[in-house]
Amino acid sequence: MRREEMADLTAFVVVAEERNFTRAALKLGLSQSALSGIVRRLEERLGVRLLARTTRSVAPTEAGERLVRTLGPMLGDLDRSIAELSEFRDRPAGTIRITTVEHAARTIIRPTVTRLLSEYPDISVEVIVDYGLVDVVADRYDAGVRLGEQVAKDMIAVRMSPDIPMAIVGAPVYFDRIPQPTEPQQLVEHRAINLRLPTSGVLNAWRFTKDGREIRVRVDGPLVFNTIDLILDAALDGLGLAYMPRDQVEQHLASGRLCQVLADCTPRLPGYHLYYPSRRHSSPAFNLFVDAVRYRH
Repeated sequence: MRREEMADLTAFVVVAEERNFTRAALKLGLSQSALSGIVRRLEERLGVRLLARTTRSVAPTEAGERLVRTLGPMLGDLDRSIAELSEFRDRPAGTIRITTVEHAARTIIRPTVTRLLSEYPDISVEVIVDYGLVDVVADRYDAGVRLGEQVAKDMIAVRMSPDIPMAIVGAPVYFDRIPQPTEPQQLVEHRAINLRLPTSGVLNAWRFTKDGREIRVRVDGPLVFNTIDLILDAALDGLGLAYMPRDQVEQHLASGRLCQVLADCTPRLPGYHLYYPSRRHSSPAFNLFVDAVRYRH
């Protein structure tokens, strides 16, 4: 394959992934008209339409999708191979892309990254918060962070935290209107502030223990968010009960702004794990990151 053909294919993949000529042109350092010409030239050479264009959107055709599925992982491997050349430099370097949930990002990733970047300034870390169960290979992440029970068996998993204490909390003003529940069955009388899970589209289930078994319950309520920050704010405003990591509400419990209920039947969640494909060729920068987030008893 000639060099210009490889460049054209790379440009097409960027447009297909960005689904926008303007963003792709900025990413590639090209003008929008030049990029449009490259894609048109590639389509003419292959004799097939790769992109469906309207005045508002750009999307791969069926043929384009097939080409992206083939080329995307190959180009990703090429990018990683080039990044791994940093091991021949004096200092580890390169970008690490991580998908994680909000709580782990705040309590583990951000403090770790602060220490890591101060010591290794040539490393960059991109953190994407997403509650969905992300395919790190298809979406070109270096690793993901999820609860241990959510990690696929074919992934390498590194524990990042102990099991996570949870708390069901409400504001005193909320309990002025309705008595505190003393058993999970009474939650049908209460209003919940829920978290929507994007992969399944369902509400996050609240976990309880009963007779030594764990049960999961979806509690109805008038408010649904996709971040725990907003759930906490709504609970503080007295709008309902929230199911939260206890460390995120500790200061509000101590100050009396929130009250915890059903503590004796609210189990811990499995700890967070970093996961990544077993076939991944780890760069020195990534190895440093893994070692930095590893949970040590």
